Amino acid sequence: MAPIRVGIVGVPPLDVIRELCEADCRILDLDEPQVHKSIDLSSELLPRVYCAILRTVVLNAMFLDLDRVYIDVGPGKCDCALHVASILEEMLTAPVIRTTNLDNQPFGTPICRTRMKLFDKFMAVTAGVRSVKPADNLEPCTPTAGFWGVPPRDFSILEAFPDTTHIYGWTRCMENKTPADLELETHVNPDIPMVFFSQSFCAKSALAHHLARLHPRALFLDCDVTAGNSARAKIEAFLELSGVPTGPEG
Repeated sequence: MAPIRVGIVGVPPLDVIRELCEADCRILDLDEPQVHKSIDLSSELLPRVYCAILRTVVLNAMFLDLDRVYIDVGPGKCDCALHVASILEEMLTAPVIRTTNLDNQPFGTPICRTRMKLFDKFMAVTAGVRSVKPADNLEPCTPTAGFWGVPPRDFSILEAFPDTTHIYGWTRCMENKTPADLELETHVNPDIPMVFFSQSFCAKSALAHHLARLHPRALFLDCDVTAGNSARAKIEAFLELSGVPTGPEG
């Protein structure tokens, strides 16, 4: 018998993930690209002025055969997710279950603070959403740069960062399994150069811009669907001017 295919949006409460794991469901993260289709196909259902992550959610739902969807519509995701839930409910025959994740038991953030390729760190953090287990107890490194924000839709934007980059913002909240923890989300390190990233049209752009304005060495950057050469060049120039060697050996 084929496993039940469950789509998740945002970070559902730990009790939901535990239930899905115990039932041996196949969990598909709809925030991540799961189908090789043009994201413009989602514009039939969702305006282009929505962020690329939620447009990706709709695109995935259009083409994946799902038995159930859990979507966080609380402060751990965004207000726009509530409206996307209504769209999913209309377009799918599978039940769409709205959740509000207010979990506050900290699981730690060893991945965000260890020495590892930034791409691999993000892959590990996003994969951890589908598990109830904490990350391995990795040794922290001394940070030379910081990346604040949500996981970008296009991970190629991470290539210029050194392995000693620490992750901050909502991604750190993801690893900690407390996506609504605003105190943790707003925590930054003023002693290192930091890129404050948001997807274009994301409500978190306001917070990213605000924190970047207050930080002594910051670059505020937003990207839509893909990270073009301009965005990557801005990151490389910012890190080089800040005295941070770019690339994995930094």
